[in-house]
Parts: sequence; structure tokens; C-alpha cells
Amino acid sequence: MTGMRTNGARTERTSAERTRVEGTDITRRRFLQAGTAAVGGLALGSCGYGSDSGGTASPAPLRILILGGTNFIGPHQVRAAVERGHEVTLFNRGLTNPDLFPDLETLIGDRNGELGALAGREWDVVLDNSANIPRWVRLSTEALRGSVGRYVFVSSTGVYIPYLTTDIREDAPVDAIEDPDTEEVNGRTYGALKALAEDAAREAFPDNHLVLRPTYIVGPGDPTDRYSYWPVRLARGGEVLAPGRPDDPMQHVDVRDLTAFMIRALEDGLTGTMNVVGPREPLTMGSLLERTRAAVGSDAELVWLDAAFLRENGLPALTYWTEPAGDYLGMMQVNGDRAFAAGFEMRPLEETAVETLDWFNAQDAERRELRAGLDPEREAELIAAFRAGGG
Repeated sequence: MTGMRTNGARTERTSAERTRVEGTDITRRRFLQAGTAAVGGLALGSCGYGSDSGGTASPAPLRILILGGTNFIGPHQVRAAVERGHEVTLFNRGLTNPDLFPDLETLIGDRNGELGALAGREWDVVLDNSANIPRWVRLSTEALRGSVGRYVFVSSTGVYIPYLTTDIREDAPVDAIEDPDTEEVNGRTYGALKALAEDAAREAFPDNHLVLRPTYIVGPGDPTDRYSYWPVRLARGGEVLAPGRPDDPMQHVDVRDLTAFMIRALEDGLTGTMNVVGPREPLTMGSLLERTRAAVGSDAELVWLDAAFLRENGLPALTYWTEPAGDYLGMMQVNGDRAFAAGFEMRPLEETAVETLDWFNAQDAERRELRAGLDPEREAELIAAFRAGGG
């Protein structure tokens, strides 16, 4: 049942239409800086839009509606917005971390049709983090059209699957599927459904949308452990299986830098479509592991196992590394120039490594069971097998 808790017919497009991406309006207010005192258990760090620079005050507060707001990205968004002095309302089912923000207004409902709590309300902007299927976006845009000034949709660089080229920019072709009405989200459909969801946001708010396409999101609170595995594993020491080649390209974005950029983008009226990937300078798998190892003070030894051997042993990918070849050639070579030109910045990898490890170690015993990577026995088996084969 939809309620409120106060605590404080479409047709398939042509290929040309499906791959059209508008240019981004970079005309905006100058960027303002603000201090960043920690709010709650996950504080923003000292880089980029969240920099502790002691600059001028925030602009006029915005009324921000966040669809979701209590899982990985959402809490960081909330804290970034509150730090900047904005008024935040959450809309969710009240099931995930319901007591996380007791002082914020939370509207209870469901993306899957129970949107009555949004009726009769107005906001300056809505942040849509939680939609993986286009129908959810169509329902929410229908409910909010005329009630919000701008629609921000968090998509993914997964829309570019298969990644057949490098230096992938926002106007590159996006994935499509034979059945655009499917709501089964899996490795084959995820990117195409995200692309269709983007289109739904653009159609409803043609002049007032912002579509952000982040790559793998890492940092404190990450429920996947795709990056968390590396500082945790390296801190343990010993021989660490390193996948592929040291020069394989890698990209990620710290959740705190992503969400701080989102909030400042709202303040500056940015529209269009942007890849949000980093770091600005090329990062390799070798550099990622070596810098993470140094940051956590580890004496672990990296043992590099090539992609062919890993495939033969049933391990075509490890955490967010995949051999840069075939359909995955450009997965970690997406162009982020547009977001950087708009002011996006990323904190040093070392900071992400240390603070991710600190967060992970502060969790209870059950949560400290890694959700990505290799268990010690399998890792040792693979290293031994590689050496036995002359590797």
C-alpha cells in the first residue's frame, strides 16, 4: 500500500534514433566550493566536488527527490546533498535500511506501480538510481511530469556492450535486444535495458534531463566487493593471484566522487549525457594492484596468470577485470572527457583503497565474507597449476 512516512504502447525506434545522444549543455553557474564535515557513518572525502576547500557557501537550496536512497549510491547522494544545504525527500519501499535517515521525509511506495505518494508534490529535481527496466522509468516520469523540473537518470557504461572499440564516447552506438519489452535483467539484457530506460527519461524530459553513465562504482559501502576484494586480499599478504597482464587497462569511479559530482551537477543545471569514468590518467591492472598494495601497507607478492590460462580453468573474469579483447576490448577504455570538462574529479586510488579497507573491516563477521574474488584454496590451486604447467 502506498503511503507516507515523515521523519523529519511504445514502438521500437530505428537504429539512428536509438543511438542518438544529445550534446551536453556545459553552460552553467561557476562551481562553488564547500567544506565537508562528515555526516553519518560514510563521510565524503577530500577531493573533487566534495573537496574540503573552505570556499563560498552553497547556492540556493534545491528540493531533491531521490528514488531509493538507502542502498549503496543513495546514502552517499543524501549526505552530499545535505552537506550542500539541499532539502531531500526519499521515495522507496521502506525495506532497505529504513532507519538510516530518520530526519528525512520518506515517501513509501514502489517503482512497480505504487506511486501515489508522489501525487500533489513538487520538487526541483529527481534522482533516479534504481531503475534497471524501462517500464519503471516510464511510470515514474509519468507520475512526475509537471511536478519536477529536471530528471537525472543513473545509467551505466554497460549500454555500450559489446565494447568493440576503444575511446568510447557518448555518441557511440548502444546495445539493443530483440525483445525490448523483456524485464529479465541479466548479463545479456542489462546494457540494452539501461539504454531503453535512458530513452524513456529523455522522452519525458526532452530539455531537462541528465543521463550519467558511470563505470564500475567502488568505495565504502560497495555491496559487490568487486574492488573491495583487492585491498582486503592484499592486506592479508602472501602470494596474490593477479589476472591478465600488468598493462591491461582499468577504470572505476569512487562512489563519493560520483555522488558529489551528481549534486553539484544539479546545482549547475547540467543536462545531456555523460560518461563518468576515471581516473583521468590511464590506469592499468598492474598499477591498480601495486598502488593498492602500497596504500594498505602490504608485502604481498603478485603472481600474474595470463588470460588464456584463466579461461581454460573456468575464470574468464576476476572482480571487474576482464581481458581487453573481443566484446570486452573497450570496456575499460571509455572516454570521460565530457564529465571531467564539467568539473568531475576523482580522489587518489590510495585514498579509496585505505578507506574501503577501513569500512570493510568495520563490518560484522557475516558481511566480512567477500562477495567477489577467489577463496584462498582456489587461489592457491590456480597458482600451483599455472606453475606446474611451466608458467
